[in-house]
Amino acid sequence: MSAIADVVTGSVPVSQGQISAEIAELADEHRSGTADLAQPLLNYPPYRSSLLRHPLSELLPADPEGVELSAPCFGERDVHALDADLTIQHDGTPIGERIVIVGRVVDAHGRPVRRQLVEIWQANASGRYRHMRDQHPAPLDPHFTGIGRCLTDDLGCYRFTTIKPGPYPWRNHHNAWRPAHVHFSLFGTDFTQRMITQMYFPGDPLFALDPIYQSITDPGARARLVADYDHGVTTPEWATGYRWDIVLSGSVGTPMES
Repeated sequence: MSAIADVVTGSVPVSQGQISAEIAELADEHRSGTADLAQPLLNYPPYRSSLLRHPLSELLPADPEGVELSAPCFGERDVHALDADLTIQHDGTPIGERIVIVGRVVDAHGRPVRRQLVEIWQANASGRYRHMRDQHPAPLDPHFTGIGRCLTDDLGCYRFTTIKPGPYPWRNHHNAWRPAHVHFSLFGTDFTQRMITQMYFPGDPLFALDPIYQSITDPGARARLVADYDHGVTTPEWATGYRWDIVLSGSVGTPMES
C-alpha cells in the first residue's frame, strides 16, 4: 500500500505501459471470474487513488427525512429552461465546438422517467474545469462555467446545449490523460436517490489508456457510456448533435459511480 500511496502523490513514476498491462491483466481475470463487470470497480489498482478512496466499511442506512432538510430543487418553478444552455450563461460566446446532447432517461423496462432532475458539469474546450483545485495550465474561458441542469419531459427526454470538452491530464501516472467526457447527475425525489455517471464521445483514442473508463471491465457496458453522433440532432450552421440514453437499472443499465 505504501508504494501505491507514493504513486498517488507522484513520487514514483509509473508509465502508461505499466498501467495498460495492469488493465489487460485485470480484464482477463474478470472475464473468467464472477465479479459484476458492468459497473465500475471500487478497488481498481490501475486507477491508483481508488485504492485509497473506496469505502472500507459497510454502508450505513441514511435517514431520508434528515437528508431532505437540505435538498436540491426538484420543482419546475426552480429549474429554468435556459439552465440547459451552457453557451448563454455569460455576456460573451464561449470558445470551442458547440454541441447539443439529447437523450431519454428510462427504467429497466424502457418506460420514461418523467420530471427527473438532470445536472451536468464538464471541462471547457481546453480541458480545464472552473474550479480552484484544477491547476491544469490550460486557459480558462471567461464565458463558460461548465454546469447546467434540466428536467426530463413527459417522454423522459432531456436536452443540453454546450461546448465539447477537451481531454486533460490527471496525474494518475506519467502522461495520463482523461478522454473528453461530461459528468451527469440524476436525482429521483431526494439526495439518497442520486446517481452519477459520465458520458464519452465516440472514437476517442484515449479509451484504451484510461483506467477510469476501463474500470468497467465488460466491453458492452463500457460502450453504453459512449454517445452516438446523431446528424438529425445536428443543427445547420450551429452545432453538432449527440444522442445518449440513460437506463437507470436492469441488465442494460447505464454504469454508475458508486
